Amino acid sequence: WRPRERSFKEELGSIWGPCGLDSEWRPLRTVLLHSPGGELEQVSQSPSSSLMLDTIDPASISHQHDQMAEAYGIAGVQVHYVRPSDLPPPNQLFSADLFAMTPEGAILGRPASEVRAGEERWVARALSDLGIPILLSIRGGGTFEGADLMWLSPELALMAVGFRTNEEGANQVQALLHDLGVRVLKTYLPPGTMHLMGQLRIVDHDLAIVWRDRLPEECVLDLLALGFDVAYVPDEGEARSGFALNFVVLGPRKVLMPAGNPVSQAFYEGLGIECLPVEVGSISKAAGSIGCLTGILERDLATIS
Repeated sequence: WRPRERSFKEELGSIWGPCGLDSEWRPLRTVLLHSPGGELEQVSQSPSSSLMLDTIDPASISHQHDQMAEAYGIAGVQVHYVRPSDLPPPNQLFSADLFAMTPEGAILGRPASEVRAGEERWVARALSDLGIPILLSIRGGGTFEGADLMWLSPELALMAVGFRTNEEGANQVQALLHDLGVRVLKTYLPPGTMHLMGQLRIVDHDLAIVWRDRLPEECVLDLLALGFDVAYVPDEGEARSGFALNFVVLGPRKVLMPAGNPVSQAFYEGLGIECLPVEVGSISKAAGSIGCLTGILERDLATIS
């Protein structure tokens, strides 16, 4: 008999699968995607009943999703897939909503919409198959979607309460993060906004991009006080219809972003951001884009970067 001497965190990558993050911008290593399939064939001619914006083309969505996954591979990011054994709900492809990652494992979400109920089951199985620990599963009347949690530093996270994450769910996440030694700032999203991800992206240790008037002013002031430069999206039309802010940070000032947003891309490049555009126009009709599609499993951690 020998005592177990390593900490839980030290066992990640050996006993447990490699995972974890404590920033939004350090080099991206691994993601979790769901390749859409037959569930999209079930979407009726009334797409709004499935929370979608327009009539969709399942074949085109599948093709564009494959292209996005290929772009991740070219960028050196490992891609894992959710593989439901039964037909999942139609929004299963939006993996970012279904869990959030901490430095020691995952928080399993609980989507707010009845249309999306049960998506988290398939993600839980995928995480288990990968050996990734689930530290918390939202319970009771709580709702939480991963796109409402953002890391400002290894010791500080930002949590949004709003249409998708309620107070009960946010409190459960906050309690877990407190146990991990992480302080949480809360913000409250205004009506008409879905997720924190859609209003704020952090692309480096000192640069945040914000959708003006959609992120509460006190939150912007917090970012400035923490030393972030704040840049505002230059074209709200591209942000709204082109999902120009719905990108994924591959590393410091390097993003995988939706193609077809020339004003935004030029603006980002003017900030020193390397932009890798991918065509996802068909996917956007399902009311999401690259950021929504991508569950982040692992980034370099501050302690090892």
